[in-house]
Amino acid sequence: MTTAELRQRARKRISQLSPERLRVADDFLAYLTEREDNKATKELSAIPGFREAYADARVSVAEGDLTALEDLRRKY
Repeated sequence: MTTAELRQRARKRISQLSPERLRVADDFLAYLTEREDNKATKELSAIPGFREAYADARVSVAEGDLTALEDLRRKY
């Protein structure tokens, strides 16, 4: 079954839920999303130097020190 088919199937099931069950489904989906986000964060945090590079990048963005996409395309 494709991802699109699974999403369609899930939408159909969600539309049939009572308000109480919909709240439970929403809580469960939030839990799954958080778990997935946490897993990705752990994977990124395990990369040596990632946290420092990320902090530096946030400072650069805040200071407006950015490279336009068009410039990157010309450069690379």
